[in-house]
Amino acid sequence: MGKTGELSAVPEPKYWHLRTVLLRAIDSEFSTGQVLPNERELAARFGVARATLRQALDQLELEGRLVRRRGIGTLIAAPRVGVPVNRHEEGWPGTSRSQAWRTVDCTTAPASDRLAKALGIAEGATVHTVRRVRLVQGQNMATESLHVPASALPHLPGFRAESDRARSVLRQLERLEVDGESRSVELGVAEAEEAALLERPPGSPVLVMTTQYASAGRLVAVAVSTYRADTCKLTFGETGLVEVTPVGSGSGSEVRTAS
Repeated sequence: MGKTGELSAVPEPKYWHLRTVLLRAIDSEFSTGQVLPNERELAARFGVARATLRQALDQLELEGRLVRRRGIGTLIAAPRVGVPVNRHEEGWPGTSRSQAWRTVDCTTAPASDRLAKALGIAEGATVHTVRRVRLVQGQNMATESLHVPASALPHLPGFRAESDRARSVLRQLERLEVDGESRSVELGVAEAEEAALLERPPGSPVLVMTTQYASAGRLVAVAVSTYRADTCKLTFGETGLVEVTPVGSGSGSEVRTAS
């Protein structure tokens, strides 16, 4: 293995250089919603093969700078939408956010080893999981899996249908008083199921936010939310505390916030 300094000798891929050139053109010549020239014209203008051009356009679409519309062409994407994620603006994850979130389903099952560790409960203990989609300006912007130990909701009534179960879990959760919460955010990619809910191709970049909620001195819920990284930016509010810390032994990082 060569020295780290030798990486500078690695040539920049043609599509990546073209991406940079296209960004300059987008910023100086085009406005939001404007349609780019077709691939033949762009390839001729920049003197590249159409395969290289498609790679660059694909990359810019993943980054949220371009959007493709069937029958129209490739358009300049609108700036990312600011999505508030602190409890002061969005409320406790129950009925108060029903207008922003659409319930997909609700299951009750034994906790896996990984989920049990995240919730601080015994493996195999019963957990309610509510899956939801967050709508922003009419667009599916995020998915969420809200995990609640059954022990945190001892007075949960019986339910006949899955939709009743979801409503019951959220309403009972709403009645608990939050006395602590923490969030962590990291970059990820959308798996097939999440991608389908977000109406994006599998492998699309996403921001994964994990929120832990405590009540009466114990952990009562963990929400794992997956936000589209191409169209939104997460905002934590003026009172949110933000700290960037290393993740494990890798080179990545995560952002922790406290409301």
